[in-house]
Amino acid sequence: MSKLLDTPIEYLKGVGPAKGKALRKDLGINTLGDLVEYFPFRYIDKTIILPINQITDAHQEVQVKGKLLRFSHEGVGRAKRLSAILHDGTGSLDLVWFQGASRVANVLEQGKTYLVYGRLQKFRNRYSIAHPEIELLSNLADASTLSTLAPVYSSTDSLRKKRLDGNGFRRLTKTLISQIKPPDIPETLPPYLLEKTRLISRFEAIKKIHFPASAKEKEQALNRLKFEELFFAQLRAIHRKYKNYREIPGYRFDIIGDKFNQYFNDILSFELTGAQKRVLKEIRADLKSGRQMNRLLQGDVGSGKTVVALMSILMAIDNGFQACMIAPTEILAMQHFLGIEEEARQLGLQIAFLAGSVKGKKRAKILEALALGQIDILIGTHAVLEEPVIFKNLGLAITDEQHRFGVEQRSKLWRKSKPNPPHILVMTATPIPRTLSMAFYGDLDVSKIDEMPPGRQPVETLHFSESKRLRVYGIMREEIAKGRQVYVVFPMIEENEDLDLQNLQRGYDLLSNEFPRPEYEISVVHGKMKTKDKDYEMQRFVEKKTQIMVATTVIEVGVNVPNATLMIIENANRFGLSQLHQLRGRVGRGGGHSMCILMTGFKLSNEAKFRIKTMTETNDGFVIAEADLKLRGPGDMEGTRQSGDLNLKLASLVEDEKILAFARKLAILIIEKDPKLEHPENALLRKHIQTIGRKALGWSHIS
Repeated sequence: MSKLLDTPIEYLKGVGPAKGKALRKDLGINTLGDLVEYFPFRYIDKTIILPINQITDAHQEVQVKGKLLRFSHEGVGRAKRLSAILHDGTGSLDLVWFQGASRVANVLEQGKTYLVYGRLQKFRNRYSIAHPEIELLSNLADASTLSTLAPVYSSTDSLRKKRLDGNGFRRLTKTLISQIKPPDIPETLPPYLLEKTRLISRFEAIKKIHFPASAKEKEQALNRLKFEELFFAQLRAIHRKYKNYREIPGYRFDIIGDKFNQYFNDILSFELTGAQKRVLKEIRADLKSGRQMNRLLQGDVGSGKTVVALMSILMAIDNGFQACMIAPTEILAMQHFLGIEEEARQLGLQIAFLAGSVKGKKRAKILEALALGQIDILIGTHAVLEEPVIFKNLGLAITDEQHRFGVEQRSKLWRKSKPNPPHILVMTATPIPRTLSMAFYGDLDVSKIDEMPPGRQPVETLHFSESKRLRVYGIMREEIAKGRQVYVVFPMIEENEDLDLQNLQRGYDLLSNEFPRPEYEISVVHGKMKTKDKDYEMQRFVEKKTQIMVATTVIEVGVNVPNATLMIIENANRFGLSQLHQLRGRVGRGGGHSMCILMTGFKLSNEAKFRIKTMTETNDGFVIAEADLKLRGPGDMEGTRQSGDLNLKLASLVEDEKILAFARKLAILIIEKDPKLEHPENALLRKHIQTIGRKALGWSHIS
């Protein structure tokens, strides 16, 4: 940007030190350039002026025009306010100010015509607007000369007190926009791209996004700026991916050896699915390519990711390397360890488990054996990443539940292997919608296991309200009579932990009455328990010493109990879609028929109804993830990528999927033709990705 836009915000006419300090503190607006890129979040159509007598309860916000008949101060102390009446010939409307009443009174003129905009309120059958946006019209013709679409900017209480409300921001931005010239907003897209995309210039887009003369101009500006955000995120990711291909060598795993063949021919007791075979071919191609693998493996709960992981580990071992697998919790890491320990032993391999709970001589022995190359496979938690953990020759590192590992933690894996970094396989059972996969994992190769193993039946999902409680108890008794086990899950929300624990306790008491000892035994597990107590209760359930487990969402990525065939989710309307799907994945792991019952009250919001309907209609995690994205937006998923790649101000990963797909396609074509962006026609692109890349400096090449 130009020197003008590098100017501190205090120097803009109408700001000054006090407002400047507030803008810096509340919104991070430090310079004129920051203000230029502080975009409106919506617009008011100034051409729509509603007669007061046509206002109804259906209107939330209105714009009216009329004469200010009178205004007066009312109340005392904190209740002091300024009241005014606006009349337009069809009726009258109350205006009220609770803050800054004296300041507002000094600028209002009785008998003058004003244009008023604000949110409607109703008190004693009379409409009013509190703290309206209000503009003086010196004559009636002024209304027609106003900008068609007036921008609305987000503000804060402290900024509003300093007159930086909607009108205040509009005035500042208008002052600034009138000063800037094309050189102040340098172009970031080369001429051939502007021609291909038919987008307006960046300078035009910045002016029109703030003060569009029409809906068409607003769309032109939005399309240009949304494309730019998504395009450069994709260009950086793909540029980085190709750079890694060129510059980061990987260990070559040329052979498929004895261990792999022995496992495949003698130990594996079932036929791999087509999806598993496809993914293994993709991994195999990476491992013998001579470049470092960076692959994301997506697969729903129960789709067979662990088998693919083990067979990838055997490829590493057959080529003389060690492998490790890291999970975010000790329970999940131990589940992986127990899942492959027996098969590893049958193959004559040395496998070890490392977590924070492994201490003293046992820990020292593992670390020594690992450094000497006597351990083939290490499975554990974040403890594997610590400095004392040294491998002799780590060739493959697998992380499970990718979104729980920060970039810094993943970078530590690179330092565990010399001279080359290990191959990286990232696994997740959280299905990632296509748009998020493109946006957040654009630099990773993506594999998807989208097929369930044969014999694995979908979990039958039913929705019952409280009136069906006795029927639910009956279903529980039927399953337990067959020798099966049952989960009963209660929500645990941080803001309501005490209340939720009371609900869980009440639920446990009710179940204890319905399923009394000694005929039935019940385990209880929740996040407030000590780890050893939690593990003890879970182990009792695993060993079938208890028939019912009453739990919170700590079991979401918890134990694998094939004998558990029924899950009751209490207050299911309080869970998100992805969480409901993850919980449901705890049952149906034994191959037989399983059920999940969603319990709710009678009154449900439209969103809750949509979530429940989606769960009862499909078991497909990717369909559910897409539905969840539409409901919540990227939300928590943005935490899956912690490298600063994505800083979207205008683009939406939900609404702008077509723009994202188009931007990615263009970025791939450009990088395939010019991998280093060395051609003169791409000089602008290279310069811009270097500028935005400095924000994420240091992590840009870490998987």
